[in-house]
Amino acid sequence: MAAGVEVVRALTLRAHRLHPADTTSGRAALVSMVSAYAMTVAAVLFLVWLHRCRHNARVITPGADLGSDVWAVVAWLIPLVNAWFPRGLLLATLRASGGETAGQERAGVLVNAWWVAWAGHLVIAAIGLSGTSLAVLVTSQALNLTAAALVIVVIHRVTAMQTHALTTPRVDVTPAV
Repeated sequence: MAAGVEVVRALTLRAHRLHPADTTSGRAALVSMVSAYAMTVAAVLFLVWLHRCRHNARVITPGADLGSDVWAVVAWLIPLVNAWFPRGLLLATLRASGGETAGQERAGVLVNAWWVAWAGHLVIAAIGLSGTSLAVLVTSQALNLTAAALVIVVIHRVTAMQTHALTTPRVDVTPAV
């Protein structure tokens, strides 16, 4: 939903920049406000999901090096740090979520694809922030929608891996003394 609202926001702002006499700044401001709220809700929901997954990963793989829970949130908020560290935190959570399986490898590829699409969207959106180039807008929003679709798949895969790991009985392989 947040990605869709972002597309509407980008198109509304572009229309206002190209034809200020035909559009109102009030409408552009309203759409921007709704976009900011939608993105905030999406970010909070994602961080709640990530927190739960990190907790589950610690249950599935005791002793897994996942870093601190505070860092898992703060890493998203620090400029430049947020360009790399959150991806690693999500991959560490993924690795601790269910052993070395083909599903885990595919989910790792999905995390990387999502991260590239999301980071690409942010970079291209920043480049086109003041411009009115349709090509830049379309590229940025295509990456945004791609990232949105991929993060949905990532969330589904990681959740499925954890559900499987948490519901499958474990076999204790320690030898009896």
